[in-house]
Amino acid sequence: MSNHESLLAPKERVLSTLNPDGSRRWLKPRPSPGTFRTARRIVAYLLIIVYSAMPWITINGKPAMLLDIIHRRFTFFGKTFLPTDTLLLALLLIILFITIFLVTALFGRVWCGWACPQTVYLEFLYRPIEFLLEGTPGKKKPKKFVGFRKVLRVLIYFVISLHLAQTFVAYFMGADNVAHWIWGSPAEHPAAFMVVVVLTGLMMFDFTYFREQVCCVVCPYARMQSALLDKDSLIVTYDKNRGEPRGRKTRKPMDDASGDIALPQLGDCIDCTMCVQTCPTGIDIRDGLQLECIGCAQCIDACNIVMEKIGRAPNLIKYSSERIIEGGKKHIIRPRVIIYPLILLAVSTLFVVLLRTQSGADILLIREQGSPFVVVPESQDVSNGVRMRITNRTDEQRVYNAEIVSPEGARIEGFVPLELQSSEKDSRVFRISAPFSQFKGGELIATIRVYDDSGAFESEHTFKLLGPMSLPKAKDNEP
Repeated sequence: MSNHESLLAPKERVLSTLNPDGSRRWLKPRPSPGTFRTARRIVAYLLIIVYSAMPWITINGKPAMLLDIIHRRFTFFGKTFLPTDTLLLALLLIILFITIFLVTALFGRVWCGWACPQTVYLEFLYRPIEFLLEGTPGKKKPKKFVGFRKVLRVLIYFVISLHLAQTFVAYFMGADNVAHWIWGSPAEHPAAFMVVVVLTGLMMFDFTYFREQVCCVVCPYARMQSALLDKDSLIVTYDKNRGEPRGRKTRKPMDDASGDIALPQLGDCIDCTMCVQTCPTGIDIRDGLQLECIGCAQCIDACNIVMEKIGRAPNLIKYSSERIIEGGKKHIIRPRVIIYPLILLAVSTLFVVLLRTQSGADILLIREQGSPFVVVPESQDVSNGVRMRITNRTDEQRVYNAEIVSPEGARIEGFVPLELQSSEKDSRVFRISAPFSQFKGGELIATIRVYDDSGAFESEHTFKLLGPMSLPKAKDNEP
């Protein structure tokens, strides 16, 4: 390294995916079989199956999950949320975030290492294909058909990425629509076709080139862990008290006259670097908790294999907490473990109560544009234009009607029964007429009853009618 390069080189490692000169450090993590890798593989394949099957599963005749942004309808496990459900959707997001906070406080970055799509697909789908075709790190690479193997790997990656992109689109457009588009011409659905093309390209870029840098550079969750974790959170840790000082186990003579042979006073870590070679983000867990650590436990499996070979106890690297590693006692009960569940319970209770008390239709009464009222001279009735907007929240077709409850003598004119399909909304314009004698100070509160043809829905709504302060006096006829 030249003097100029040495001046520019950082004193400490900036990122595990960068070399000291700033170039990309390509990682080829060595797979380490073990208990945790087997468990993670089972979880990963189950999640892949769930992700691929979810758009095709129906509950009560609806997709198990459909995020229909165009029509602003969001279906979760058979329950459809409409644009008017702003409060319910907000509570659902709060429940999601509080759950993430609680799980992180208890189990650290278990999501990143065990369930994140980036980890699941990269470690248990894309990389195994690469290992199969181009050789597993730590073993001899195949020497025949090297170029063909690389081309074949890219082609397989493309097919998988295309499937993932189409499945992703199915969550927003519906599985039936995507299935129809797959066998149809792209000219029939150019927008959806371009979305799939872009998503396929992004996934190819991610899983072929960018890879672990998503976790190290892009994902904000790693930066948040300092605020979400505490000293009692479960993380992957290296037991320094047991492992240090590290070094190769050799035998050397003592300095005394007896000439006895003794082992040096070294810890259990033999500095084999297997924990570094197997890490999917390229860190050394022995340096302590780092933002690149995704808690995947690959280093635990790798270290346990080495400990078994040298006859030492397992779990030199293990799932533990900083407090226990430092010699303290485990604190199960702590402020955030109490506060998060209480908030989660309160928000979840409110969400369930609002969900169960939700009516079968949303009714909105608004004043029709134009003149606020019209006076009918012959009858001295005051007429107001009203627009009624109805949203059918049920899973079946409904026909809605309306009638006046009060005041006495008021009537609805021009209302046509409104037929709506499930989750459909529409409006009707009609007029409410009432005798001028009922108005006080130019105002009158009318009560309208809205009901459907099933008899299951009925609600009453008030509407303020406007009228003149007084009627003009009739002029006497001239002789």
